[in-house]
Amino acid sequence: MTDGTEKDVHTTEGVTERRDKVVARVRSHAGQIARELALLQGGDYGQESFETAAATWTVKYEAGDIQYLRFDPNSGEETYVISTKQPPEPDALERSMDDYGAFIDAYNEYVASFDDVLADVPDEFPAIESAADLVADRDRIVRRIHDVGTEMAGQLQRYDGEYGTYSTTVSGTRWELKWDGREVSYLRVGGSDGTYLLSQYGPPSASELRRLADDVEAFVESFNDEIADLEADLDRVSMRKDE
Repeated sequence: MTDGTEKDVHTTEGVTERRDKVVARVRSHAGQIARELALLQGGDYGQESFETAAATWTVKYEAGDIQYLRFDPNSGEETYVISTKQPPEPDALERSMDDYGAFIDAYNEYVASFDDVLADVPDEFPAIESAADLVADRDRIVRRIHDVGTEMAGQLQRYDGEYGTYSTTVSGTRWELKWDGREVSYLRVGGSDGTYLLSQYGPPSASELRRLADDVEAFVESFNDEIADLEADLDRVSMRKDE
C-alpha cells in the first residue's frame, strides 16, 4: 500500500520560463507604445485605452516607461499582462495574447487619426515688436529715481543714523525708502506687498513704473518738507541758560 508520495511531481519551470519570455517581449514591445504616447500627449505620465472587438486594452505610463498593460475582455476576468507586481497566470496570458495583435491595430489606428490634425494650423506668425526702446526708457527713468534715492539716503545717514527707513504717504499710498549707509536698499510703494521702484532684484515693470513715476516728485517734496521742519525746530533750540 502506498500513499502517493513515491510519484513524481511535475515542475512548472518550463511553463513559467515560457510565460516570462512572453511577458518580457510584450514589455519591450508595449514599452514602445508607452514612449510614443508620452511624446504624443506631451506629459510625463498618463494612460490611454484602446478598444478591440473582444476587449479593452489600457496602457499606463510614467516618465515614458510602461507601468501596466491591462487586458479587460468583454467577458471574463481582466488580466494585467504587464504590471509592477506579479506576472499573469499562463492561461490568462494566453487568452490576452490571442487579442494582442488586434490591440496593436487599434493603437496604430489611434495614432493615424492624428495625421491631418495639424494640417491647417499656420506655421507663420506676425513679427514680434521689439521692447528694446521701452526697456531703455524704463532703465533711464529708474536710474534717475535711483540717483534721487541715493541722495536721500546720504542725507538720512547724516541726520538719522547708518541705516533705517523713511516713510511717508503720497496720494493715500505708503512710500518707504530703506537706506544702508549712503546707499538706497529699496524704494517700495504700497506696503509689504507693494511695488518696488528700486530694489536689489531688478527694475519694476514698465506699466508699474508709468503708474507711479508721477508721484516720485511728491515723495521727494514730502521728504524735503520734513527736513525743512526739522531744521526749523533745531533753529529754535538754545544752549543758553536763562538769566
